[in-house]
Amino acid sequence: MKITHLILCTPLTLVSGYASANDSSERVLEDPPHMNVTRKHVALLAVPNPTTASTNAPQMQSSNEALFTWELKKTKNKLWNPATKSYDTVILRSYQGTDTQPNTPYIAPTIEVFPGETIRANLDNQLDIDPITHQKPTKDLSCTSDHTDVNKPHCFDGTNMHTHGLWINPAGNSDNVLVSINPGVNFQYEYNIPPDHPTGTFWYHPHRHGSTAIQVASGMAGALVIRGYRQPTLNKTGDLDLLTYGFKERTLVFQQIQYACYDANGNIETDSNGSYICPNNQIGEIRDYQGFGPGEWGKSGRYTSINGEVQPFITQAVAGQVERWRIVHAGIRDSINLSIRQMQNIPSRLDLTPMGEKKLLSESCTGPIVSQHLIAADGLTLKQVMDKTVTVFQPGYRYDALMQFPQEGRYCLIDEAASASANVDRAFSERHLLGIIQVDKATSAPQSLTMALSNNAKQNIAPDMLPAVLQDLQQNLKLSHFVPHQDLPATPYKQFLEFNIDTNADPVQFQVNGKPYQPDRIDRTLELGKTDEWILTSKLASHPFHIHVNPFQVVAVYDPNGKDVSDINAVDDYDKSTTPDPQYRGLKGTWKDTIWVKNVKGASYKVVVRTKYERYIGDFVLHCHILDHEDQGMMQNIRISLPDGNGGITQGHH
Repeated sequence: MKITHLILCTPLTLVSGYASANDSSERVLEDPPHMNVTRKHVALLAVPNPTTASTNAPQMQSSNEALFTWELKKTKNKLWNPATKSYDTVILRSYQGTDTQPNTPYIAPTIEVFPGETIRANLDNQLDIDPITHQKPTKDLSCTSDHTDVNKPHCFDGTNMHTHGLWINPAGNSDNVLVSINPGVNFQYEYNIPPDHPTGTFWYHPHRHGSTAIQVASGMAGALVIRGYRQPTLNKTGDLDLLTYGFKERTLVFQQIQYACYDANGNIETDSNGSYICPNNQIGEIRDYQGFGPGEWGKSGRYTSINGEVQPFITQAVAGQVERWRIVHAGIRDSINLSIRQMQNIPSRLDLTPMGEKKLLSESCTGPIVSQHLIAADGLTLKQVMDKTVTVFQPGYRYDALMQFPQEGRYCLIDEAASASANVDRAFSERHLLGIIQVDKATSAPQSLTMALSNNAKQNIAPDMLPAVLQDLQQNLKLSHFVPHQDLPATPYKQFLEFNIDTNADPVQFQVNGKPYQPDRIDRTLELGKTDEWILTSKLASHPFHIHVNPFQVVAVYDPNGKDVSDINAVDDYDKSTTPDPQYRGLKGTWKDTIWVKNVKGASYKVVVRTKYERYIGDFVLHCHILDHEDQGMMQNIRISLPDGNGGITQGHH
C-alpha cells in the first residue's frame, strides 16, 4: 500500500484578506516534509481467516530498512513576525539532509515506519563552520569530557538524538542519549523497531546534556509515526490505524523558536515593553540561554509556530468530514492550551499584529467551540474516545484527535489563556491565535463519529472480531480492542521522585531527589521484568516528568488535599483563585511517557503511575521536560539490569 500525504495548496483568492499578498500563499499550512522510505516488498494484511477478509482492508509493509541522513548545520532563512508584518531573517541550528525542505528548514521531516522495520540514520554534525564568515571558530572546550560544570549549559554545538516515546534499545547506537556527537563527527544510529511495538505518534529531537534546550528551541525536532494494521484477536489488541484508515490526516508540530537579536554587549534587544526586536535588519539567532526562564516566552513576543510557520492558514477541511490530527508539543517550556472556535463577525481584512490579534480573539473568535475527540495520548491508544474542549499540552506531550467541523466557514485555532498554576512558565498566559482553519462546504451527507469509525471497522476488521469492535464503538466509543498495553496490577515495589529547584544554593541547583545530575552516577538500578509504582511530587514549581524506553500507566493524581483529579468526571479546583484546571481530567488508566507534576503555591500534587521494565537492559535517563531544567541538572541516570536468580540484581558476570 502506498501511504499518501497531503500537500495543501490553495488559490491566493481563498486566503485573501488573511494577510498581505506577499505572504499569504506561503503561509498555508502543509504537513512537515516526509522522509521517503523505499521498501523491498509489500505483505498483505495478516488476518485470522484470509479467505473472508475484506478486499478493502489496508496492506502493511514489513521487514524493511530505511536509511536517512541528518546534517546538523546553522541555516539562514526567515520566520514570519506578525508584530512587524514581515519576515525576520534568522540563522538557527537545523537539520538538513534527507527530504528536508529549503523553505521550512526549522521543522525536521516526519519519519514513518512500521513495526518490525529498522531505521538507520546518519547524524552528521557540521556545526563547526560559521555560516556568515565561513570560518571555523575556536574549539569549544566545554564539549570535552573533562568539562567540570556539567549542569551549566554548554557544548551548544555538540549533539545526539533521542526517539521520544519509542520502546527500543537505549544502548549502543540505538536510543542512546549518553553520547556526545561533537562538531566534525558523523555517527550512525540504528533503531530496530520490534514487531510488537505499538503504533502511534512519537517524535525525535537532540538530547545532549547541556545543549538540549538551545537546539530544540532552534527547531531541531520532527514527528515519528509508527503505522500498523495488525488485527485484534481474542488474546491480543490490534492497531488503531484500522479504524482511522482513509481519514484525512494532518501532522501538527508545535514549536517555540525564541530567536533574538543582540546588542554590542551580548544582551537581547528589546523594546520598552520587553518584547524582542531586531533593529537595523539584524539577523535573529539563539546564542545562549538568555530568555529561558519563567515568563520569558510570553514577554518575548515570539509566536508558537506550526510545522515551521507562524499563524498559518489551514485549508482543505470539509464540513462533516472526519480528520485525524497528530499533534506534537515540540517546544522547550511553555504550555499550550489548545481550543478551536468557529469564527463570527469575520472582518473584511484580518489584522494579526498584536493589537489586531487581541481584537480578533475578543470579537470574532467567539463562536461555538469544536470538540477534540482524543484517541491517543503520547502515541498510545486510549481506552475510549475522550472529548475535550481544551486540550492541555505540556512540553513533550502528544495527542491524536479526531476532528469534525460542523459546518463550512472559518475557525480559530487558539492557545487559550492559562493560570500560573497550570502553566510551565509559572505566569498567567494570554490567549493567542495559532492559526485559522478554512472549512469548505460538505460534499456529502455528514456521518456521526460513531458511524464513521463503524464503517471503517466493517471494511477493515476481520469477521470474527467485528461484532465485538462494533459493540465497543456503540458503547461510548470504546477502543478496548486497540489499547497496546494491559493494565498493570498493584505492586508493593515503590519508587519515589521529587523535583526541586534549590534557590538557596549558589549557583541555583535543579534537582531530582535533592541532587543535581552527575553523569557518572547511577541513581536507580531497576530489575528487568519487574513492575514498580512511582510516586511523583514537586517541591518547587511544576515540572513535566519524562522517562525513556518504558511508558507508564496513570494510577491517580491527587491534589494537595488528597482529592483524585484524574477521573473522567473529576474537577481540579484546588486553586480557588482561578478556573478549574482541565489537564488531569480523564487521565486515570491512561498510558503515557510524559506527565505534569503540579505544584500550586508551594503545595505539591501527588502523581501515581506504574511501569514495567520489559525486554531492554542498559542505562538511560528520566528528567524534567522543561529542557533548560534538564540541561541544568534536573535529570537522573537509570539502569535496568537482569535479575541474578537469587532475589537480587546482577552486577555483571565477573
